[in-house]
Amino acid sequence: MYIKEFKNNNVYISGISDFDLPQTLDCGQAFRWEEASVGRWRGVAYNKYLELEKLSDDTIVLYNTSEEDFNNIWCDYFDLNRDYGEIIDAISGNEILKAAASFGSGIRVLNQEPWETLCSFIISQNNNIKRIKGIIARLCENFGEDMGGYYSFPTAQRIASLTLEDLSVLRSGFRAKYILDAANKVANGEIDLLNLKNIAVDDARCELMKIKGVGPKVADCALLFSHRHIDAFPKDVWIKRAMEVLFGGELPKEAVPYAGIVQQYIFFYARETKLKID
Repeated sequence: MYIKEFKNNNVYISGISDFDLPQTLDCGQAFRWEEASVGRWRGVAYNKYLELEKLSDDTIVLYNTSEEDFNNIWCDYFDLNRDYGEIIDAISGNEILKAAASFGSGIRVLNQEPWETLCSFIISQNNNIKRIKGIIARLCENFGEDMGGYYSFPTAQRIASLTLEDLSVLRSGFRAKYILDAANKVANGEIDLLNLKNIAVDDARCELMKIKGVGPKVADCALLFSHRHIDAFPKDVWIKRAMEVLFGGELPKEAVPYAGIVQQYIFFYARETKLKID
């Protein structure tokens, strides 16, 4: 269990293992974080700006944030109440999974705002990280609210009030019509994002795939990174190849309950070891 201390409007977290800031914030699950200076990260989530860093004694500092925001937003956002060490122990009977987890043991799955996550992964399709971040930045700057130095992520209702011509400023290409369809279905209640965490992952995936342009991979990303479905396993061509090379295409049974977290370990392991999967 971690220990938290509030001092001078900062939050100090100690005694927490398996939390690496670059591995967590720069692994492709969220797109509004950047390294502001060496070891210090800044970003926006739930329309709150935050800077944080890990000190030499492994204490993590969240700067200029209140106890209320930590308890109501950041503790859950960074998944601090989940024991990742327990998950790693559970999968370590498989030597490949053990090796993958040792490479990516600092990754935590973020619990992000559902609409922002869905919209972000629609934008991510056939795209690179730099361009994804650019489109999301333009989306926030043009249609979000100025929060005093940063912008909120625009609501589904705000986007639903726009046209494809309005969205041309994003330079998002074919994705604009998918963003607009998603916004309309969420805004009119056809897709109830808040209920997706309460239903089986297969049913939740089918709900999201009612949106134009949302296939299994985008749906599973949304379910994993914002709806607590850690059994969701996003698959693109790259991860499918890695699975074939490492496991013959089938996820080991001990990993199935934690499939989404394990997917992050596999991706990081394959990338860091330059696994030949082409």
